[in-house]
Amino acid sequence: MDEFMQAAIDEARQGRQEGGIPIGSVLVRNGKLVARGRNKRVQEDNPIKHGEMDCLFNAGRQRSYRDTVLYTTLMPCYMCAGTIVQFKIPKVMVGESRTFGESRAFLESHGVEVVDLDLDECVRMMEEFIEAEPTLWNEDIMEL
Repeated sequence: MDEFMQAAIDEARQGRQEGGIPIGSVLVRNGKLVARGRNKRVQEDNPIKHGEMDCLFNAGRQRSYRDTVLYTTLMPCYMCAGTIVQFKIPKVMVGESRTFGESRAFLESHGVEVVDLDLDECVRMMEEFIEAEPTLWNEDIMEL
């Protein structure tokens, strides 16, 4: 397993242990970890603290993102995908898109390279969460 995707998975697992949604993300530049984050909507009662958004927040102000890669355990939602496009992050490594995969075409239409690793570990983590917490999941994706 790639060390950066493993770091994103570790963030997702930590988020779940905190009672949140198991989605984690890390930002990488030149083979070095810049920041990490996890979905904290529940923990911080913050509707925009998705895993990718928390990671980018934790990265702080960057002069440019054009030389970065964002790793995330789940295909980003449109809010996070819009931020990726806005910040001109050129590449996103995705743990899986079977349980949620809406934004791939949007990202690619804006020149973002999307690599879907389709990792069973990420799929299982989300499937277990969705089965255990369907209402929380539907709240997160605005399907209530």
